[in-house]
Amino acid sequence: MPIQDLPIVSQWYRHFDKGQRFQVTAFDEDAGTVAIQNFDGDVEEIDIDEWYLLEVEPIEPPEDWTGPVDDVERDDLGYSDTGISGEDWSEPPEEGNEEEERPEED
Repeated sequence: MPIQDLPIVSQWYRHFDKGQRFQVTAFDEDAGTVAIQNFDGDVEEIDIDEWYLLEVEPIEPPEDWTGPVDDVERDDLGYSDTGISGEDWSEPPEEGNEEEERPEED
């Protein structure tokens, strides 16, 4: 069944027949156009009449949403492997290479 809702910018959708995922990147109501970017990075513009013929459903963003984005560094994603272990959390942070003299506790 074709979609009946207006396109939502930044929303991900999936084609029922192909399983292909895409994101709406722009919607110009005055011009009647919808810009979409496929997960593989291809960008296309369709008119609103064509939008209403699509058999798609809204979906959650893909876990790895970087497919359509060029040149994304892992650090830019907001998650990275820092190499911190559980033991690191129990030790106070080091303040440089110099050892700081601490008063002895009684």
